[in-house]
Amino acid sequence: MKEYLVFRLFGPMASWGLPAVGGDRTTAMQPTRSAILGLMGAALGIKRDNEVALTDLQQSICIAIKQCVPGSLMRDYHTSQVPSHNNKVVHRTRKSELGEDKLNTILSSRDYCCDGLWIVAISLAQASIVSLDKLQDALKKPVYTLSLGRKSCPLAAPLQPVLIKADNLKAALDTEFPALTRSHKEDALWLGFNGRVTYFWEGDKAEIDDVRVLTTNPWDEPVHRERWQFKQRAMHQLSVEEVANVSV
Repeated sequence: MKEYLVFRLFGPMASWGLPAVGGDRTTAMQPTRSAILGLMGAALGIKRDNEVALTDLQQSICIAIKQCVPGSLMRDYHTSQVPSHNNKVVHRTRKSELGEDKLNTILSSRDYCCDGLWIVAISLAQASIVSLDKLQDALKKPVYTLSLGRKSCPLAAPLQPVLIKADNLKAALDTEFPALTRSHKEDALWLGFNGRVTYFWEGDKAEIDDVRVLTTNPWDEPVHRERWQFKQRAMHQLSVEEVANVSV
């Protein structure tokens, strides 16, 4: 038996950022590792420039996700004002950027997942310096406001973090949460559940033993948040058919 911290993510809009090319800001269909680390860091009250604490958190937890409903894609045409690049000036806040005398307008398009639902399971790495109890308390009473990838994507349902002991990772991710509407069946109809769920996890490929497991290498392992640098990691995934009662 292994202990997991399991919680639910749901919102009308979510943005799980992928590597950006030019003005396009695409999204993954499931929460990235960097997004979950950011959410946990915000809950704990870790500031972006606290590299030591962020690295400790990053090395302490293993993340797995069950995508119950990926949601539908929406693209937003976006304009923003930014100052010209200056090696002598470092802007640490948006307010500081907008305080510059001369601002430039940049155009971009940003993708979002609408009405997606995911279950997240956190387990501890061997060198962990945090506890699941502490992480659970932080999610219940976060220091900073939590969001689904971007600050403009608020949560639309309680996280309801629970500590459970399960025989395997899949059993942990199959934890059932209360319905968002009047029943799980009504949730499935409302969210457009298509009868298929996908599991994503890192670490041992055999955590879910199935010949259909696919391994990919997403660029979502943070290297330096202030410079917005990431590296690849191995991620395993498996899509399976499931009845409508999928914690939705």
